[in-house]
Order: sequence, then C-alpha cells, then structure tokens
Amino acid sequence: MEKYNRPPGNRRGKQTPHERKRISSESLPSWPRKWNKEDIPHKKESHYPVQTKKNHPGEAAKSELIRLNRYIANAGICSRREADKLIQAGAVRVNGKVVTELGTKVLLTDKISYGDQAISREKLKYVLLNKPKGFITTTDDPGNRKTVMNLIKHACKERIYPVGRLDRNTTGLLLFTNDGELTKKLSHPRYGIKKIYHVGLDKNVSIEDIKSIYEGVDLGDGMVQVDAIEFVGDGKDKKEIGIELHTGQNRVVRRIFEKFGYKVVKLDRVYYAGLTKKNLSRGEWRFLEEKELNMLKMIGS
Repeated sequence: MEKYNRPPGNRRGKQTPHERKRISSESLPSWPRKWNKEDIPHKKESHYPVQTKKNHPGEAAKSELIRLNRYIANAGICSRREADKLIQAGAVRVNGKVVTELGTKVLLTDKISYGDQAISREKLKYVLLNKPKGFITTTDDPGNRKTVMNLIKHACKERIYPVGRLDRNTTGLLLFTNDGELTKKLSHPRYGIKKIYHVGLDKNVSIEDIKSIYEGVDLGDGMVQVDAIEFVGDGKDKKEIGIELHTGQNRVVRRIFEKFGYKVVKLDRVYYAGLTKKNLSRGEWRFLEEKELNMLKMIGS
C-alpha cells in the first residue's frame, strides 16, 4: 500500500513525481503523528520589551501595558473596532478621566469604566471540546437547535467563542477561547494550521482516486492541495481514509470526496494545530495544558 505524504514547506504548487516522497508499508503507522522534540521550533525572543510604568509595584503581568480597545474587547463589551468608536465618543473613562485618544494604553490595575459601568478584563480561557454529532457551531441559533455552546456552558464564567466551525454532523476537536489574538492566528490562511480528519465513506476508495486527490483538486473556488492522504490502520478497509490538510475552505473534506463520487458518512477531526483527542471522550471538554497553550502561542513567532 502506498502512502502519499507532502513534504513540509512545499504546500504551494504541484510537485513533480521525483520530488514526491512515497513510503510503502504493509502496516501503515497510526496517526495523527506525534511531533519530535527537535521538530518543534524554538520561540523567538521579542524585539519589543514589555512596557511598564516606573515604580509601579506588583507582578510583571499586572504592570504590563495593553491598548485600551483591547482591554474593552477582552472584557466582552464589544469588538476592538467598536471599542475605538466608544473611546472617540468620550464614553470611556480611565481612573475617572475621560479618554478619547486612540492607541491609549492602560495597566491591568487601572479602573476602566464605560458609562456608569465598571469594566473588568476577563481572564483568558482556552477550552478544547470533542464535539459529537447533532450540534451546530454557533453562539446562538434562532431555530433553537442544539449548539456547541450547550456542551461547554459550565466550563467557565468568561464568555468564550468557537475558533472556526465544524458542520452539524462532523465530530471531533473544536477549540473555544476569548483570546482574540490567538483566534486570529488560528483562522488566518497564512499560518497554514494543520488539521487531520478521519473520513468514513459509503464505498471503497480506489488507489487512482487517492493519487488524484493528492495531486490537487479543483473545487471551483480554487485548487485544494492536501498534505497527506492514506488508508487508516492496516489499509484493509478501503472506506476509511485519513486526510491531512491546512486549508480552511468551507466543507472542504466533504467536497473533495463528493467530487470523486463518494459520500462522506463519517467525518471526525482528530488533530487540530497540534492538539489531539487523547483522553477526551466524545461530548467532553477540558482546559488546555500550559505546554499546549505555549505551543499555540508560538505560531507565527
């Protein structure tokens, strides 16, 4: 059985056959694959030191200066753009004084108010859910259908939101957070966030179609290049496929197989941005570990 694996760093553009790495094996290795310690990039030191107010007592975290619009957004009042409008309108006070200048920075210990309401910056939270079938990825549904928010409503008091989305009948990893900066990184195509799906199909997949999918698929809104595709386990069940890709196009996995005449009967995201479903049963959630959070924050560094 042949496995097609796209070498890292060559995601854009097609490769010639001699550039492609093919690995033959009687027993295909399990996936998602684990990162080797030496493969994990070291975090670069910032060229911009943390700004602090002189003679301000307390821990470094408390003395860190952040933009006022970010402080307001992290408190769940509104988006940063809307926060800028509130600031310009003179609706925000810092330590009792009206602030109208955009780009103003504040300390976490400063007293911020909007109108008569005191604002407290929410603590950043990161929750990983193993999504079951039958739940839609939205924060609110007018049709009163079951949403993923029902599954994590007791996770924390802070308002957290799903990063990206999974279809109603798609299962697997879904991250929630109130960290807007991390959400932006994970959602932006430039960072090429790695995702692995376990796909169950209605009929056996031919090796010719496996090769064609690996070569690239035109879905009408652009070419989709997969990073790896293989039969799951020992390869005896030709209906079970593992596919790795970094694109964020809508319903991309289902559309790929539909183009070749297959119907996806099961779709499970088993790997997302270095996170796995290990020890996380369907329908359950957990907070990210510190090492996982550090790994995510290294993205783009």
